[in-house]
Amino acid sequence: MVSPKDVLKKAQEYEKDVAQFLRDIVAIPSYSGQEKAVVDRIAAEMKKVGFDEIKTDGLGNIFGRIGNGKTKIVMDGHIDVVGVGDPTQWKYDPFKGKMENGIIYGRGAGDQKAGMASMVYGGKIIKDLHLEGDYTLYVVGSVMEEECDGMCWQYIVKEDKFVPDYVVITEPTNLNIYRGHRGRIEVEIRTKGKSAHAAMPERGDNAIYKMARIILGIEKLNEKLKVDPFLGKGTVVVSQIFFKSPSENAVADECTIHLDRRLTIGETKESAIEEFKKVIKEAGVEAEIIELTYHGKAYTGKEYSSEKYFRTWVMDEHSEIVDAAVKTYKEVFGSDPKVDKWNFSTNGVATAGLFKIPTVGFGPANEIYAHGINDQAPVDHLVKAAAFYAYFPQKILKKG
Repeated sequence: MVSPKDVLKKAQEYEKDVAQFLRDIVAIPSYSGQEKAVVDRIAAEMKKVGFDEIKTDGLGNIFGRIGNGKTKIVMDGHIDVVGVGDPTQWKYDPFKGKMENGIIYGRGAGDQKAGMASMVYGGKIIKDLHLEGDYTLYVVGSVMEEECDGMCWQYIVKEDKFVPDYVVITEPTNLNIYRGHRGRIEVEIRTKGKSAHAAMPERGDNAIYKMARIILGIEKLNEKLKVDPFLGKGTVVVSQIFFKSPSENAVADECTIHLDRRLTIGETKESAIEEFKKVIKEAGVEAEIIELTYHGKAYTGKEYSSEKYFRTWVMDEHSEIVDAAVKTYKEVFGSDPKVDKWNFSTNGVATAGLFKIPTVGFGPANEIYAHGINDQAPVDHLVKAAAFYAYFPQKILKKG
């Protein structure tokens, strides 16, 4: 019988391979809707290590399958990345996959191509050690997550009609086990006014002044939002502001703000919108609340949409999937894991939040580097995560 220590030992044998694979895919820019080249490279690695089937769906998500058992287990990692910002602030070229002192640097190294690299080699370990059982493992490289998290899984469930039994999100957790995170809603608020020459402002109705009263109300709203002992506090931020005016010398006749409202337990889209309505009423102005929809075009040419409402989710700490993750960690690494939550949002907004599929998080790299300069992943994290992914199916099936 294969022991969890055997799994970790086998993972250590692939340290150079998994590190090189991550360096290769970091070196391939893969912005949202432009992931084809990295999908092709992932498919080649999956074929090399012996996956039973490799395919892509209409949106361009890549699926690598191992086994053909009853229980469907998905390990998901998005393979698109955000922009680099100011490249001069990076220590290394963000698209070279530079490795130094056991750390791989580059855009997407931690967020979250490290998870993909480890998942693929977790699959190889399963093959090498004959850990297949009455389960089917799908390693999924999902697309367009950075622009609209969860939309890829809406497509998979609604269009592909594929609903797994369990999902492991491999976003960076610093090798901790995460069991949820806050959701969010994005909306705009718009005020209208009447233009006039700036030399005679009394003849107009300034939309920016109206919005200023609302913004002050939003700032005060943030101070009194609900707090959950596990997920933390709900928040709201005015993240962008826009205006329309005939010229620089005119009263603005329209003003729009973009709001990012993070939702803790017990908060929903509906409750957040009611809060915004109250703020507008207390500001004493007329304004329109606009619910937003994301429209995206995949590299396959497929167009797809999603409302910009991303549901809060938390798995009970004693749930079957969290328990399996904790046992996997203890047996593979010989210590107790930290069980926590993400600060940011993941595809779990769809798998757990929308579709109620049991979901847990475990990933290499630290989320503090996500979207920042010098995005990075330690090589030893890649090895440990690969071992975790290889052994986890045994524990969710209560074997091993």
